[in-house]
Amino acid sequence: MTLSPSDIAHWQTWVGRTESRTEMLDREALRRFAAAIGEPLDVEAVQPSLAHWAFFLPVAAADQIGPDGHPKRGGFLPPISLPRRMFAAAEMQFHAPLMLDWEATRTSTVLDIAHKSGRSGELVLVKVGHSIVQADRERVSEVQTIVYRDTGAPTPAIVPAAFDGAPDDVNWAPGSVDLFRFSAVTFNSHRIHYDLPYATGEEGYPGLVIHGPFTAARLFGHARRGGRSPTRFAFRAVAPVFAGQPVLLREDAAGRCRAIRCNGSDAMVADIGY
Repeated sequence: MTLSPSDIAHWQTWVGRTESRTEMLDREALRRFAAAIGEPLDVEAVQPSLAHWAFFLPVAAADQIGPDGHPKRGGFLPPISLPRRMFAAAEMQFHAPLMLDWEATRTSTVLDIAHKSGRSGELVLVKVGHSIVQADRERVSEVQTIVYRDTGAPTPAIVPAAFDGAPDDVNWAPGSVDLFRFSAVTFNSHRIHYDLPYATGEEGYPGLVIHGPFTAARLFGHARRGGRSPTRFAFRAVAPVFAGQPVLLREDAAGRCRAIRCNGSDAMVADIGY
């Protein structure tokens, strides 16, 4: 698909758009999120990794869902015509803990829309900033990068290969039930995460795709081991990983984290600040 300059210019008029949502930060919703990412359910004692992702979920009526399971294009985000969409990267700062069972407001702003050409064809990158404020204090700030791309060639299966481990590596191999539970608690209905015939036949993946945010939450949880409290987290998705195949979670001494596929290549890279 070739994008016209007029299309790109039209989409770029979305830069600067904002929307705000206010909701109660319900502890039971957070408990379900903790269960889905495999962390302790006592959320009053320790909030789960990336707890803010349990709230301000996208809500669309059934007749406003597209064929891929995502909400139809348009509205706050531009109606970009490229068919594939992925949550590719984010950088977040944690300023203060969330207060459970208190109202909070998240204000979102379209920061940038950029057109690029990559190996798989045309790309449009949309940067969205989020700020969560509660009791007149900013709690979390985040900039997300959403990538839209063309269909491209089918994604090849990962061929396992032996590679060296490290003492603190954690092996993680989520299955289809884990992916369904994460989809449910984040209200993410993208079909590549739970509909195997769609994932393989329509989008060309060799299996169910593990959510990028699921991998990010597990990487962040790995960085919190021993009671550490990161104040900054930035991640970038590099390559997909699939249900039933092991993923190695690793952090080095400099605070760089990696989610490593079973062939030794990176699925996600992240930087942690304390």
